[in-house]
Amino acid sequence: MLKNISTNRFLSALEFRDYRILWIANLSSGAAAWALIVARGWLVWDMSGESSMVGMVTFLAMIPRVIIPPFSGYLADRFDRKKVMAGMFTLNLAHNLVLAILVFSSDIQMWHVMVLAFVNGSARSAQMPVGQALLPNLVPKRRLLNAIALNQATMHGSRLVGPLAILPLLSLGIEWAFLLCSGFYVISLFQTLRIRTSSTGAMDRSRGFLSNLSEGIPYVYLHPQLRVIVLMAFFHCGFTMSFESVLPVLSVNKFGASEGADFSIMMMSIGAGALISVFFLSGVTKEETKGRLFLNLGILSGLAPVVLALSVNMPMAIAAAMLMGASQAGYMTLTHTMIQTVTEDSIRGRVGAVYSVHIGGIMASMNWANGFIADLPVLRLHALGGLWDTIPAGTMLTVGGIIFIVTVLVSWWLMTLRSIYKTGLPTALLPKEDSE
Repeated sequence: MLKNISTNRFLSALEFRDYRILWIANLSSGAAAWALIVARGWLVWDMSGESSMVGMVTFLAMIPRVIIPPFSGYLADRFDRKKVMAGMFTLNLAHNLVLAILVFSSDIQMWHVMVLAFVNGSARSAQMPVGQALLPNLVPKRRLLNAIALNQATMHGSRLVGPLAILPLLSLGIEWAFLLCSGFYVISLFQTLRIRTSSTGAMDRSRGFLSNLSEGIPYVYLHPQLRVIVLMAFFHCGFTMSFESVLPVLSVNKFGASEGADFSIMMMSIGAGALISVFFLSGVTKEETKGRLFLNLGILSGLAPVVLALSVNMPMAIAAAMLMGASQAGYMTLTHTMIQTVTEDSIRGRVGAVYSVHIGGIMASMNWANGFIADLPVLRLHALGGLWDTIPAGTMLTVGGIIFIVTVLVSWWLMTLRSIYKTGLPTALLPKEDSE
């Protein structure tokens, strides 16, 4: 089997034992995370009937990405990365069990959901930079894009796996979905403990804690490629990927959903598109192709939310959601690959933390804002004889998509990004075995 994997350019990173184990752990934790987003979002909507409350809870789950990553990035470079990951999976397992027990007992209150959302977000925002720092140590550098693409498949493809897994349980009771999420985290914890590779960064012992903690900030902002790549990811996540808080109200008010199943199907569609996209990218080897895809997928990422906002029925919405998943996952996969390619291993955890703070902060803020704004009836648009007809949630998707398209077009005039779009990363920044 491994021989067949090694000859398949789309799956070559799975040839390596520890990478396979991490891949399964990330797939399981991703499935838990996306199933939880659907189940928790529908629980809050069912309890409150307000998109603003869904936005608030989503914000609390995402805002730890601004607070926690600097510390988890430090831990990833100071201690064994697999042990740090195992600790975070244990915390999320406990979180899901508590949430399931509260719902089973019918004692759940909104403040419980808010506090637990923050706990969940804290553990996940700590785990992700650590996993990203560990991954490049498990495969040769020439397999890095393949490894990151397949890892992104676990993140984005789990949007399909997680919501699909809980779909039959929604009719039995939302509490069973939370219990299943706990089972996913048991698998992630077990797999992480099986990893043999010991991976740490490097710390300057002559410098203090705060100095080492903040070292990733100047590293990112003084690096010409890292700086623009992280900033483009910041705008991309803010304007095209902060949609979780508006999907429940979109599925109910535009497509007439009466239960969480339609919301889950829309999230699954995003996951299906993402899975197709990252699997395609796992076979891309030419640097010029990566650069061109980075440009084109950026434009497509802005267009896809507009198509979803203008969808007139559920089948069209499913197709638009798949387009969103494909373009967004592809764009973020290329982003991750470029960041890991040009970052030194000694500081990967702290650079990953800076990146996570940028995208986590903007996604938390925009989800909160979109959730509140989506309740404003003044934003319902009806123009061009009904051709342009969106509810407030759709208006937010449309505006965000258009803004990001403009951002990508303007970025062409930045010399560093134009060079990446045309030829990929500069040859001098590539690993020797890739540039020969």
